[in-house]
Amino acid sequence: MDLSASVVWLDGQASAVLGTPHEPGPLRATALAEQIHPHDLPRLSRVVTTAIAESVWFEDEFRVLDGPDRWITTRGQVIRDDVTGLVIGLVGVVLPSLRAGLHRAAELLEALPTAFFSLSRDWRFTYVNAEAERVLGRSRGELLDGDIWELYPAALGIAFETYYRRAMRSGEPMSFDAHYPLPLNAWYEVRAMPTSEGLSVYFFDVTERRRLQEQTEQVARRAQLTAAVTSSLAQTLDAEEAVAALARTLVPGLADWCVVTLADADVSVGAAGLPTPATMRDVGWWHADPAARPLVEEYCRHRMGALTDESFLLRTLRTTDVVRVPDDAAARIRGVLVPGRAHELITELAPESATVLPLRGRGRTLGAISLFNGPGRPPLDGQDLVTARDIASRAGLVLDNAYLYASQRGVVEELQRSFLTAPPQLDDLDVAVRYVPAAQAAKVGGDWYDVFKHPDGPTVVVIGDVSGHDLQAAATMGQLRSMLRGIGATTPPHPAALLAQLDRAMDAVASESVATAVVLVLEPAGHDGDVVVRWSNAGHPPPVLLNGDGAVVTLTGTNLLLGLRPGTVRTEQTLTVAPGDTLVLYTDGLVERRDSGGLRDGLDRLRATLGDLRDEHRIERLCDQLVRRLLPDAPEDDMALVAVRPRPAR
Repeated sequence: MDLSASVVWLDGQASAVLGTPHEPGPLRATALAEQIHPHDLPRLSRVVTTAIAESVWFEDEFRVLDGPDRWITTRGQVIRDDVTGLVIGLVGVVLPSLRAGLHRAAELLEALPTAFFSLSRDWRFTYVNAEAERVLGRSRGELLDGDIWELYPAALGIAFETYYRRAMRSGEPMSFDAHYPLPLNAWYEVRAMPTSEGLSVYFFDVTERRRLQEQTEQVARRAQLTAAVTSSLAQTLDAEEAVAALARTLVPGLADWCVVTLADADVSVGAAGLPTPATMRDVGWWHADPAARPLVEEYCRHRMGALTDESFLLRTLRTTDVVRVPDDAAARIRGVLVPGRAHELITELAPESATVLPLRGRGRTLGAISLFNGPGRPPLDGQDLVTARDIASRAGLVLDNAYLYASQRGVVEELQRSFLTAPPQLDDLDVAVRYVPAAQAAKVGGDWYDVFKHPDGPTVVVIGDVSGHDLQAAATMGQLRSMLRGIGATTPPHPAALLAQLDRAMDAVASESVATAVVLVLEPAGHDGDVVVRWSNAGHPPPVLLNGDGAVVTLTGTNLLLGLRPGTVRTEQTLTVAPGDTLVLYTDGLVERRDSGGLRDGLDRLRATLGDLRDEHRIERLCDQLVRRLLPDAPEDDMALVAVRPRPAR
């Protein structure tokens, strides 16, 4: 049927079943509707309309006008347009209904691979085919004329009785899937068709299909659980945060309740560092029953002090084996606890089974996951145990990565900060510095600053940034900082000359790094406190001057980056700053964001923020406010900041 044109195509067999002349072309849908008994047409129209609206299969019976007792069965489905997804038509079959001549069709029914029986209106079996005898587990002689509710009392009160009675009462076909308990203990797909004599039922044993479906769903649930655990663990590099979140993820997917234990990292390596209760902590726990969560929390507070050497947790940590307690877990756990509060709590929590899995990472045991099930749930086994092992392995690796992350970050930050010393105390200048590392350890290392007095009297201020974000960048930064300080202390204080000599020094030591830097040389200009500033810029973000009246000036003018072309001609510029004016030098980590317009927009934000802070007379607080307002909570890049302000003449 083409819904847009309201026409129908019938093949020869369909025309014969419906009793209409066969036409090679389409028929008007209204012409076909005129062949349907007027008592059945409204119901059939509702069935088809619902199928179109809900995009589902339809099935119904109707009579045709050439014989009031001639019933037709129709089944079909909607057709959707591949592009728009809209329903555009119907396709289906028509066939003589089983309502009339049921007994005359007995030979056909006997050959059907589908179980079939019919019931009278008083619920007695009137016909049973051979397949129904086999599925129902009774002979035809036992079933015929027997009351279905007496022969199969387990059907009362479940889906079979509900749908059979609804079909008999309403005259509408019913379809459902349901499980029949013992003695059949099987799943069935059932179609119940009301007839003038009672009810016709055909059904399939779909137990195997349901079993495969449940297996598929279990596999999907395990995969979903594993994905959820992986996602949860990946959201943080803090070890305790990761394992604490793990407990909630595993319940109730794998267990009724769970405890995650972490061993101290410095005693979890090798045989010499076997963990003891004193070196372990329960850092994550959860229970599927909210009312039991306080009990689990209290149990975790007390159990470490109650563990004996035979405890299942210590056995797992020392042997790295999975320890299973398949039954009577509460009593067996009590047996490895010293008497006390933990002893009482495990009795109240009453686990029937338990499984303890080690958390392993790169050859060391870092902790354990303890999973507990109550008497209403089987012990962890089969594919669930495989899933638990996989999750424990993933968690162990994440914990180990967290320890390595903390260690690496500590090394990098310590190296970085060892170079970034506090500025010297100066008579004529207030100087404040800030350094903030990147949130990720791998992105720390390239930014630096330096402030020192030249032997001839001026103050030299430097800020720079080495390309790269790793230990190599930090080491190169330290090398450049040391070279520049050495050059600055032994040559005249000219910013352009200092940068040019640093460029040549980088070439001499075959440095493959590229860096940006700004060098300022400041010296008093008279007795009123004014300071002459000379600067040279090697590809670095421009310094900014906040005047005492609130105006913000960008110190433009730059040359090529360091490390690209030795012999680059470096230029320098000069200006005079007065007491109350503030020079601000910074690295791109303060202003540049990937998601907010790049460096240009970042400079605009910096200038606007300095304008807002024009009345801030304390230079230390000015730096704090810049960091607070301009840096995100988790910086993607490290950041260095230097602020210099001349003091009024005394």
